[in-house]
Amino acid sequence: MKNKILGANISVAVSKTFSGLNMNALKFLLPLWMSALTGATMRCVFAAVAFWIIALFLPSEKTVATKEKWLLLLLGAVGLYGFMFFYLLGLSKTTPISSSIFISLQPIWVFLIMIFFFKERVTTGKVVGISIGLAGALVCILTQKSDDLASDAFVGNLLCLISSIVYAIYLVMSQRLLSSAGPLTMLKYTFTGASISGIIVLFLYGFDAPVLSLPIHWAPLLVLLFVLIFPTVISYLLMFNGLKYLKTTLVAIYGYLILIVATITSYILGQDRFNWTQLFAIAFIFVGVYLVEVAESKDK
Repeated sequence: MKNKILGANISVAVSKTFSGLNMNALKFLLPLWMSALTGATMRCVFAAVAFWIIALFLPSEKTVATKEKWLLLLLGAVGLYGFMFFYLLGLSKTTPISSSIFISLQPIWVFLIMIFFFKERVTTGKVVGISIGLAGALVCILTQKSDDLASDAFVGNLLCLISSIVYAIYLVMSQRLLSSAGPLTMLKYTFTGASISGIIVLFLYGFDAPVLSLPIHWAPLLVLLFVLIFPTVISYLLMFNGLKYLKTTLVAIYGYLILIVATITSYILGQDRFNWTQLFAIAFIFVGVYLVEVAESKDK
């Protein structure tokens, strides 16, 4: 069992590292090489096809009831696609570091969901941690100005904030459904549901992806392939292996890696500029999430 838990931690760490690089890759692609809505649909459809093909070569998982299949499709159509929808729209308007700040809030949203909907015990430590973390997010939203790197920082940050809430809901529901459905079954059906939502949205707003037009632009095309294969397919496979053996809150805390990787890569690539208010927001969120996790550990 210890080996499985170690493997689960490594899986989630690698998954979140890919997710951090994903922010920088998507920032490179959006909106010049593809629109946010097209990007969300491409990721969902590619992953859905990939997971159904992968399932053909792996041992069959336990049979899932028809009702649960519909629940998985709904979870994907609303939760998974909703996360990508708001996340890519937000990232197209703000910087990778700012967007990763809001992704780091996921443990706080997870705790709030558990408190309001699953009767998690409220303690002073949790309240203080949640308050500090939300204060950091508020600083980022209210102080970041729009510039050449962030076309509409305020709206972009709000959209990323919404995406992190939606993803926290998806995380909580995913782990609860994992008890009755295997990881690959869940991935197949949730991404299929997300693909249905994405195709409907594209039908309404149109397909916009110059990266796929001729002549071939190799740099953006390779970046797109990286996004589709590593942060999308491989990352989600690794994350669900982690969800199988780790607490939802621990998986969410690995979101710190997204922030660390995205920050370092953004400075190297010139996708963001250092500023003290951003550092202040990051510190507040780190402290807030840490206090919440300490309070949770004492409860257990």
